[in-house]
This record gives sequence, C-alpha cells and structure tokens, in this order.
Amino acid sequence: MTNSTPRICVVGGGPAGLTCARVLQGHGIEVTVYDADDAVDSRDPGGTLDLHADSGQIALADAGLLDAFTARARPEGQAKTRRDHHGTVLAEFTPRPGDEAAPEIDRGRLRRLLFDHLRPGTVRWGHRLVRVTPLGRGAHRLEFAGGTTVEADLVIGADGAWSKVRPLVSAAVPQHLGVCFLDARYDDVDSRHPDVAGIVGAGHMFANDNDGRAVILQRNGDGVVRGYLAFRAAPDWHVGAGVDLTDRESIRAHLAREFGHWSAAMRALIVRNDGDYVPRSFSALPAPLTWDHVPGITLIGDAAHLMAPFGGHGANLAMLDGAELAHAVSRAVGPDPAAGPDAAIGLDAAVARYESDMFVRSGALAVSANEALVRFFATTDEPDLPPDQEQEHRDYLARAQAYRQERARRAGETGETGEMGETGERTGA
Repeated sequence: MTNSTPRICVVGGGPAGLTCARVLQGHGIEVTVYDADDAVDSRDPGGTLDLHADSGQIALADAGLLDAFTARARPEGQAKTRRDHHGTVLAEFTPRPGDEAAPEIDRGRLRRLLFDHLRPGTVRWGHRLVRVTPLGRGAHRLEFAGGTTVEADLVIGADGAWSKVRPLVSAAVPQHLGVCFLDARYDDVDSRHPDVAGIVGAGHMFANDNDGRAVILQRNGDGVVRGYLAFRAAPDWHVGAGVDLTDRESIRAHLAREFGHWSAAMRALIVRNDGDYVPRSFSALPAPLTWDHVPGITLIGDAAHLMAPFGGHGANLAMLDGAELAHAVSRAVGPDPAAGPDAAIGLDAAVARYESDMFVRSGALAVSANEALVRFFATTDEPDLPPDQEQEHRDYLARAQAYRQERARRAGETGETGEMGETGERTGA
C-alpha cells in the first residue's frame, strides 16, 4: 500500500456504511461496500427514523444530501403522544411550524437515497461475509459465502449487531435486554384502520402499563403504521407460552391474555394488523464499549455501539460515525496526502483518533438509551413520562451549531475543505 492508495472495504450497506462510502467518494477516495442483501430493497428495512440535527443531519450535509433528505422527510412525524394502558393521554408534543430538529424518514427511503448517490458498482450485493483473516501489517483478507475473497488495507465493519468484523477488535457480544416484541403493520391506515390512524396521529404513540408491557405505534410513509407490541420476556418466551410464531391466531390469543387488563380500545390495536407478526427482541452491547486500536480494522454504527432504540440515537450516531471516519481517512490518505493535516501520522493513527472521538460521542448516549428502556418497562405505579420534547429539540439545534462551529475552527487550522455538493464535489471550507 502507498499512502495515497489504500484498499478500503466497508462491510454492511446500511445507513452507516453507505454514508461512509458517499463521504469517502466525495473526498476522491475509492471504496467498495459489501452487503449480504441481494439488492438495496430486497428485504423489509423496518420502520421510521428521526434524524437529529446534531448527528444524522450533519452526516447528510457532509454527504451533500441534506436538501434531498429534507424533500423526502416528514417533519410532522416528530409528533409524540404518551398514553397509559387505558388510552388516557399523559403527555403530548406537536412540532411547531418550521421545526426541523428531528424529522422522520422511512428506513427504506433513507437507504435508497444514500445508495442512489454512490457511484455505480460501489455496492456489491449478495456478499455475505464469512470471515476476516489478518495478513500482517494491517492488511486483511475477507472471505464471502460462495468463495469470493478480497484483500483490504482498511476493513470498516458496518455490519450491525452481530458483526463478523467486531471480534477482531473486541470480544463483546450483544446481550438481551429482557424485552421482546412483535412487529406488526397496518396498511392504508387512514381508510382501513381509522382507529389506529386516530390514536397515532402524524407521529408516534407510546403506551405502557405498570407491569412491563407496551404498545408503540409509528406513522410511516405511504399510509403505513408500524406497531411494536412489547413485553418483558426471554428470547424463547413463545416456547413456555405454547405460542406458534407461524400462526397469527395463536399469537393473537396470547396477546389477548397478556394485554387483557388494557382497555378495549387499546387491546384492539394489537389484533387488527395486516400480515404476520414478526418476533424481535432488544439487545445491546456493553456500554460504554471501547477497545485498543487494531491496525487495518475499525467499526461504525451498531457494530461499534449497539444500544436500545430509546432516544433514537443509534442510526444517527451510525451515520455520523461513517462521515467522521471518512473525514479521518481523507485527512491521512486523501488524493493529495502531502496537503492532508494527518498525512504525517498515517492511516492507522488517523483511524485510532476517529475511534477515540467515537467512544466519547457514543458512550454516554448508549448508557442513557439502555437505562431509558429499563425505566419504560419497569414494574412501577409511577408512569415514566417522556422528557420535555420542545427542550430536546432546542438542545439538538444548539448542539448542532456547536458541533459545526468546532468543525469550522478545526478546518481553519488545517485548511480542510467543506461539505459535499449533491453532485459529489466538495464545497469550500
């Protein structure tokens, strides 16, 4: 490897990996992304994401895609309602006009947006990673199912909770958080499920009881609502409960018993979904998670700091990880490395610096997200009310301004270039 031509492979084509690749290409650095999916839209990508002004939106700006995101996002989706198990409203938030602190976008649309703005051929679909083998001096061989092998000078693990890259830097594995849920969806909700549409409104509805059960409904695009019917349980809860996960009516009978003390209107929400229930569970990595840098390997997103979804930090941090790592690589081995502020320290030292910053950025948020899940599903007579949403949005905006100011200060010291235009060219500092 020469200093200006590292072979960079990203494992994982989710928001983190695609953001990283897009920003690397904006810096003129070649990169290949490998993903196990057959295509960008070959599977259900899940529900909706709120992209925060102080993280996810900064990453999109770095990628030159903030305007494209804004055109597709739903600011009205920031609305939130907290109810008890009788349906009584405990807290409510409606975003003010012009509030862009954390607008919503469907996961599938975000993935498509990022993928469509990469150079053709960047993502190699249908490549399921089997193993990564160190070759010495920071190089690694990646082996994929089917026999394909490639070698890389920098392997970026963006492969999520059960990362095949993580074991090269850490023995940590995700731990079950004691809560399972069934993913349900409601189609054409405004015409076919007006009761669901009414209780969800434009954004999110959270309802829980004092015994560890909850219903969380989210408005998605195209007239869809996604529902998460959650309860404290072990991952194999269905075995002891005698529930056949392939039989919708078996699941509904179980839910009717589990949520039998909820009001009739709230119980109706859990048995009127379209299609099958999809069983899932909440897991998280130990937090805060750190490791000693390993030459030629690093992690971004859930591979680095899988956390509970409370607070919505996971995807936001993942995208910011991708952007910040791309900037770190560029500063060390960009097309004109002599001009890069980190050229003298080299690629691995620059990646290690990214990791140190990422540990600080993600550690406390991971801890707070996991604690929030525990509180929400706790057995208590006191309702777990949400934070002041208006203040939270002001905080997003204030932190975004501070983050950009600190970046501008650093850029002034080093002569770095600015954000990327949508065409893929860097703008001025």
